[in-house]
Amino acid sequence: MTGRWVVHLPVVAPDLPSAQRLARVVARWAVVLPQTDPGETTVSAEDEQGVRHRVFCDLRMPGGRRCLLRADHDGPCARRLVRR
Repeated sequence: MTGRWVVHLPVVAPDLPSAQRLARVVARWAVVLPQTDPGETTVSAEDEQGVRHRVFCDLRMPGGRRCLLRADHDGPCARRLVRR
């Protein structure tokens, strides 16, 4: 049976923002694998796995592509990380 599955990969991070940052890096590396959906990446505390925090904004942009900036970013959506 073909379907969507979630792979849980525990990591060590000092806080939620650090865990989200690490998850963004891992998800961007994983984009080379056609089976991955990095826009749906979430993180959770080990003892609260039912409480998930989004990593990417992932809103649909014109043309159907998704925003790749961090969740709750300021400013307009974009397909690339904006360096300041």
